[in-house]
Amino acid sequence: MKFSILALVLSFVSLSAAHAASNTNCGDEEHYPLITKSELKQVAEKKSAVIVDVNGDESFEKAHVPGAINYASHEKDFASTLPAQKDALIVAYCGGPMCTAWKKAAQKACEMGYTNIRHFKPGISGWLSQK
Repeated sequence: MKFSILALVLSFVSLSAAHAASNTNCGDEEHYPLITKSELKQVAEKKSAVIVDVNGDESFEKAHVPGAINYASHEKDFASTLPAQKDALIVAYCGGPMCTAWKKAAQKACEMGYTNIRHFKPGISGWLSQK
């Protein structure tokens, strides 16, 4: 009996450590590969990704990538906006190359177990530029 309880406790500790280790990179910017504007255009046209705008309500009303969800409006129910498939493509962006707000959505999705999260570093300013 003591052996089975000890084995159960060790299994639980091992699983908990593995789960924590799988999420340790969620806070690292390097954990999220970049996506180019042309790639983002393709996934937006095909609706083959969840695109997350982290610029806030006012900015979202002015402009956003087609099909993007407004993170500010869905922060509390963010999980319900994401697909069941944990390997689905999720793209997060904010205002521009120096903005770091995109990490809020990326990290939250990562911590929920999503594994295919990318960053559109040029942000909405890059999306709107002619380049």
